[in-house]
This record gives sequence, C-alpha cells and structure tokens, in this order.
Amino acid sequence: MTPEEKARKHIDHQLAQCGWIVQHRDEMNIMAGLGVAVREFPLKTGFADYLLYVDGRVAGVVEAKPEGHTLSGVEVQSAKYNAGLPDNLPHYHLPLPFAYESTGKLTQFTNSLEPYARSRDLFTFHQPAELQRLVELEGQLRGNLREMPVLNTEGLWKLKIETLTNLEKSLAENRPRSLIQMATGSGKTLTAVVASYRLIKFAKANRILFLVDRNNLGKQTLNEYQQYVSPYNGYKFTEEFNVQHLRKNLIDPASKVCITTIQRLYSMLSGEDEYLEENEESSLFESEPSTLLKEPLPVVYNERIPIEMFDVIIIDECHRSIYNIWRQVLDYFDAFLIGLTATPTAQTIGFFGGNLVQEFTHEKAVAAGINVGYDVYRIETQITSAGATLSSQPDVFVPHRDRRTKQTKFRELDNDLTYTANQLDRDIVALDQIRLVIKTFKEKLFTEIFPGRTEVPKTLVFAKTDLHAEDIVKIIREEFGKGNDFCQKITSKTTGKKPEDLLAEFRNAYNPRIAVTVDMIATGTDVKPLECLLFMRNIKSAGYFEQMKGRGCRIIDSDSLQSVTPDAKHKTHFVIVDAVGVCEQDKTASKPLDRKPSVSLDKILAAVAAGVVDADVVSTLSARLARLEQELDDDQQAAITQAAGGVELGTLAGNLLTSIDPDVVLQSAVETFDIPDGEEPTAEQTQQAEQDCMKQAVKPFHDPKLRDAILNTRRALDQVIDEQTRDVLIDAKFDAVALEKARSLVTTFRQFIEDHKEEIEALQILYSRPYRAGLRYGQVKELAQAIQQPPLSANAERLWQAFRAVEPERVPGLGGKQLVDVIALVRHALDPQQLLVPIGTTVEQRYQDWLAEQSAAGATFTAEQRQWLDAIKDHIAGSLSIEEEDFGDVPFNQLGGLGHAYELFGDRLSEILEELNARLAA
Repeated sequence: MTPEEKARKHIDHQLAQCGWIVQHRDEMNIMAGLGVAVREFPLKTGFADYLLYVDGRVAGVVEAKPEGHTLSGVEVQSAKYNAGLPDNLPHYHLPLPFAYESTGKLTQFTNSLEPYARSRDLFTFHQPAELQRLVELEGQLRGNLREMPVLNTEGLWKLKIETLTNLEKSLAENRPRSLIQMATGSGKTLTAVVASYRLIKFAKANRILFLVDRNNLGKQTLNEYQQYVSPYNGYKFTEEFNVQHLRKNLIDPASKVCITTIQRLYSMLSGEDEYLEENEESSLFESEPSTLLKEPLPVVYNERIPIEMFDVIIIDECHRSIYNIWRQVLDYFDAFLIGLTATPTAQTIGFFGGNLVQEFTHEKAVAAGINVGYDVYRIETQITSAGATLSSQPDVFVPHRDRRTKQTKFRELDNDLTYTANQLDRDIVALDQIRLVIKTFKEKLFTEIFPGRTEVPKTLVFAKTDLHAEDIVKIIREEFGKGNDFCQKITSKTTGKKPEDLLAEFRNAYNPRIAVTVDMIATGTDVKPLECLLFMRNIKSAGYFEQMKGRGCRIIDSDSLQSVTPDAKHKTHFVIVDAVGVCEQDKTASKPLDRKPSVSLDKILAAVAAGVVDADVVSTLSARLARLEQELDDDQQAAITQAAGGVELGTLAGNLLTSIDPDVVLQSAVETFDIPDGEEPTAEQTQQAEQDCMKQAVKPFHDPKLRDAILNTRRALDQVIDEQTRDVLIDAKFDAVALEKARSLVTTFRQFIEDHKEEIEALQILYSRPYRAGLRYGQVKELAQAIQQPPLSANAERLWQAFRAVEPERVPGLGGKQLVDVIALVRHALDPQQLLVPIGTTVEQRYQDWLAEQSAAGATFTAEQRQWLDAIKDHIAGSLSIEEEDFGDVPFNQLGGLGHAYELFGDRLSEILEELNARLAA
C-alpha cells in the first residue's frame, strides 16, 4: 500500500471505532446511522477525503495525509473544503463547523464555532453524538469561558480570588494546560471546587474529572464538593449537580463531576469491568513504577469512554513523576488540564507548558500566616547511624519472628550477625534502638521540643513497614505508660476500625495523641492539630518528603487546637523530630528505581497492581517467580496457590512468559482481528494482541492477597530480634537550621520594634526613658496582634523560644504563655543585658519586695486582706494594671466586690491600688 492508503486504512479503523459508518461515495447511505463518513466526496473546491454526516446533515470534513506529514499546513486545505459544500446538500452551518486533519497516527481538530478557533491535537475522532451536541449548543465551551460572569468573592480570601481569576483568564485564552501551585493548607481543593462550579454553571462544561492520588483523598475531595454552598443560589454543590466518587468501573451518565484515581481510570480505559479498591489505598509515591518503563503506558480507544467524556480534568498532586507513565491517559481526553500541587518540579512545570497561573509557595504561606514554619530536632543513636553486631554464643537463643504469622521462635545463631542501619526494621529489629529513640523523644518533649507543655502534642510517626509500625506502637505505649487509645497504628492494614475512622479520631478527638503510619497519612491528608512529625524512616524522594512535611504546616485556630490539645495556646510552628537523618541526606527529584533485574519484587508487583502492562515488567516478573518457585517449601507453595484461587506459582509464571511469546501473540492477533489466511496482522494489531495477552496474564496479581502471599515468602521469613545490643544516644538537639531560624526571628523582631516604634502606642511607651505612663492592656493587645501579622507571624511563646535558643544564658526559664509577656520581650530586645523573665515572675518578685517594705514600716495585713492583695497582684500580672471598676469581675465579685474592699482597706484602698500599679508592672 502507498503511504496515503495506509493512512486511510488507519483512519477508517479509527472512525469505525468512534461510531462512524465509513462508506464510499458510490454506496453512500447517509441515514445508515447517526454518523456517516463518506470517502472521496466531491465539493466545489475539490474532493474531501471524508465528508462527515451527522443525522443526515453535513457537519464537517476529514483531510487525510500520509504518516509523517505535518498537519498544520493542511488546515488551509480543510478550511477550503469546509467552505466548498454544494448548495443543495443538507448541513448545519456554512462554512462547515468541524474539520479534522489526520495521518491515522496524529489527528488534530478545529471547531469553527469557537471564537478565535484554532486546531488542537486529539487522541482520535469524536463520536457522532458529540458533534451533534456541539453543533446544537447555544454557545461553545471556549466561547462561554470568554464570557464568564464576575467572580462572586463571598467567603473567598485574596489568594483564592487571585487564583480563580488567573485560572479563568488562562482558560478564556484557550490555554490547554494550567498549573496551580498553592502551599499545603492554603485551600487547593476548595479552589478547584469553586472553579468546577463556575465551569459547570456558567461555562456549561459537560463533565469534569477530578483525579486524586489514592482513595481516601477521593473521599476528602467528595466531602469538599458536598460542603460547598453556592453564593449564587444557596444550594450545595451536590444538590445542584451530581458528583460521583468512582468505586466501580462505571461512569454515571448524569454525573457532572467524577472523582477517581488515575490507576482506576486506566483500568477503565483498558476495558476492565472491575478494579479492586485495595489497589487505590496506597500513595503512588510508595509504588512508583515510572522508571521501570521506557515509555508511557499504552492507551487504546474505548468507545464506552470516548475522548469527549470530560471537558476539564483537574489533577491533584500533579507534581508526581508518576504522571510520566500515565501521560497518555491524560492526553487521551479532549479536555483542559488543570494541575494542583504544593511542590511542582521542573518537569511538572514543563508538562503544563510553563503556564503557572498561581505560585504560592510554603514560604509565602508562612509569611501570610496561612502555614506555620517548622524546626528540626535531631535524635541520633549509635545503632541508627552505624548498625551493630549480634554475637553468636553457645546456648544463647535469639528470637526470630515470622513475618507472616508474627510468631516468635528461639534458636542459636550460626555465626555473628553484623547488620547495617539500612537493615533495621526489615531484616533485623533492634528493640533498644526503637526504645531509645522513643524514650529520648519523651524525655525531651516537654523540656526542649515543646518546652513548658504538659500534654503530648498531636504527633505523627512515619514507620518503614506495617510490622515496624506495630513495634513502634507497642514501645510508645510502654514508654509513655499509656493505653491503647493513646497511640494507634493507622495504615492500610489496620483492622477493627476503618483507617478513615481512626484518622477522624486523630483529627478531632483527644485520643489518639500519637498515630503511627507508613504512608496512609503521608500526603494530602488534612490533620490541622498536628504539631509534631517523628521520622523513623528515610525518604529519598524530594517531592514525597515535602509532601510528608506538609502534614504539619496547616494552621488551626486556637479554640479548635485546644479542643484536642488543651494546654496548647496557639499553633505557631511544628517540629520535625528526625531520628534517621532524613533531613540531612540529599533527595532526588523523583524516586529512583533501577530498570535492571535488581529492582525489588515488591516494586514490580506494585507497578503491576497500579495497572502497568509492559513486556519488560512482565518478563522480569515471570523470571522472578520462576526462581522463587525453586526456593519455596511445600507450605509456602500452598499458601501462594490458595491466594491465587488454586493456580500454582509455576503456572502463574508460565502464563506471564507465554503472554509475550511472539508466536502466541501472533496467533492471538490473527484470531482477534480475523486476519485472512496468507496475510499478516499489522504492527498495531500485534501490539494490541500482546497488550491483551499480558493484561490477562497479570490479572491475578491485581489481588492484594496474592501479592502479599508472594512477598511474605520472598522476603526472609524471619526477622532477627536483637535483644542484646544496648543502643547509645549520640546527640539530641535542635539542628543548626533551627538555630539559624531562631536567630533570624530574633533579628526580625528587633527590626520590627525599631520600624514601628512611632506607630504602635505600646512601643512608644516602652521606648520612652523613663516610661512616660503605665501601659494599658489594650495597648499590649494591639502590639501582640501586630506581631502575629507578617512579616513576623509569631507570638510571645514562639519569640520566647527563639530568644532562649539564641541567648540561653539570658533566658533562665520558660515564658510567653501570657499575652503581656510580649512586654518582657520588647524590654529585653531594647536592653539585651536585662534577663528575659515572664511578666508574672517580675510582678511576683516586686510584690514580695513591696510586702517586705510594708512589714518593715510596721504595716500588717489580715489573712483576708492578704487574699485581696494576692488577687490584685495576679490581676496586674495578667493585665498590667487594676482599677476599682475591675472589682465587679471574677474573682473580686466572689470576694465581696468593691464595697467589701472599702470595708477591709478603708481610705487606703485608692492609695494601695495606685502604689501597686506603679510598683508591680511599670
């Protein structure tokens, strides 16, 4: 065949797939179906390669070119045909509204009903019903986007208004991809919900797809849609439009928003009727298969999910390099792409064509008071850093724990066992290493990490594996002397309660105080009261690490925080407790994964579970399983056979190998495509047959029970428990970066009070020498509120900790708990030689001095008078002054009020109040 004939053959096939009846001019029957494509149709201006009839009327043309031909130069030819329709032919519009240019490999499309119509690349052709829908619309989507009503800003703060405005401008300009960078906690999902509402209501978008990383984030996203109330009519989003969170491989025709994972979407495009929810529970960061593959996953056309199914695709967490291999899934649809991320990579920005419509980083979020910053507290132990050696001794029995059953058996070691830090909690469990980290964390928690606190702050511990998490939970409960409710494991393998229920308790209830996870809460999950992250696993991916850190940065109002952590005044920052050096090691832009046979079996199985169907992966998996079969005993073989529904491991491996056998694939292609004798299937047909064979062969591995059974036998079945080696604490302190942050905050604070000494009344008074008048509580409150705003975004407690870190010799104790302590901070900043002590401590000392002077002068006070004087002192310590009208409040009204005060002190009352105001808080 000539190149043109090959192109026509491909185009014929694609048109037929998309529901078009392809006919020759001499045999045409335009009423044979809704969509008829007539080849070689004569027009006034030449022959159209294909004239498209929709419901008996002409709607557009297809211009065919050989593979390799550039299509942009064909647009003029298509436009000429669009305008050359014979006068007597039934049609929708003139010129014809729709034009395709295609080589059978590449296709582009122009809708001339759109303003400033320009061509765009398509995966294939639209179905006839879509062209009928488009041609009958009052306004096209891209036209509607240019006429959106002014944004209703009710309930929206500045960042969201700016983001939505920029996004709608980008869409109105017909930019196909838009990237939104918004720091964790700044409202990405809600912004996307508002955008969705306006796109559906005003731009008349037919359907929107919202892609999430894993299933529980889909539930959170659905909740955001359910809670959103329209400022235009007062209806909730889900009362006005149908929102579907996909649990099965079926899209509700009535849905306006579909929420799902990209792996389920790929499963649906692949024609699978089912996809297990268990395969959507883990973050794709944990099982990232992208570097296993040389190219993106292949996608074929599915008539049940045509390219026009979605007008807009919102991609949450789009920074992930996982989208390298899923790229064709995104390119499949004729849709605008909107990316959401807190941490874009250069590759992400490149994918979105550099169209960054919002750039709101974590640093900007901290400065704006939307995020809180963090400090790093490093706990370093000998075993964590260097491993250890477990000695083999006669008659000394060492525990060995079975990974599957968790049962422990005791036996002698054959030889000394030297293990490295990388083997910890996988092959070797050094219980004293875990215990020393937790013990140190507990001992330093209220003295250094969160000084002055008495309640364990909400803490999230990142473990290496589910079994490691079990060990950590047990030791935390023992070291803190608490019960089951205090510390809970929240992973995809948690039983009893659903992980989302435990997560809700962690977020909203007093207990658990500490949650231990592997990756269930690593990304995207919103736990605002979280103040501490304890890393007991290392992370090599820079993006993943940033996402994990993001769990702690969300702000929360003081009342909500205190409802779960009663002694926490404000959330001013969070602390990363680094027990493995995770903050010290270099990170890669994406998780490294060797393509060679050294790739771990769990990564290969995770890639298959996520939907990867690739000859290299299938071949590697087959070889691994064949080797594994030789290593297993009868019991292990039986366990795998049972998990596989009666299929033996050797058969599973053989099926994988057969699926990529060229002869088998060729025969499958011949049968599938009904190739006549003597002819060969095309390369595309052979490739499709291979894909189908491989999909069938890997299907059993979609079941997590089979994957777990294989991995439990592949790994060393026993973990050696090192009970002998005592770990040694090397160091426990805030790292140099935290100290530098403290210095920066102190410097910024000093500059702040210098810059605002003429504007803020409290600073005017404190700068005067001597102080011109006593400070009023309202003036102090004004100062405290100014400090909480950018650029400081701090409070008295946070500033106090910074001064204590920088000048420990001048800050003897804790402080900053009372609002008035900001005065002590300003005085110390103005006179660094003056010790920084809480206002309450200063007032108490001055009060005792005053009492001593009174005693020396012969004045005595009864017990009831002392009770009143102590109460007056306490009021001054909290409010800086006292007046007679304050006696109507607690506790004075409980002591008898102003009348009783005069009965006790007589005419001296006014004199005493004036004297104490001047002496105690001046």
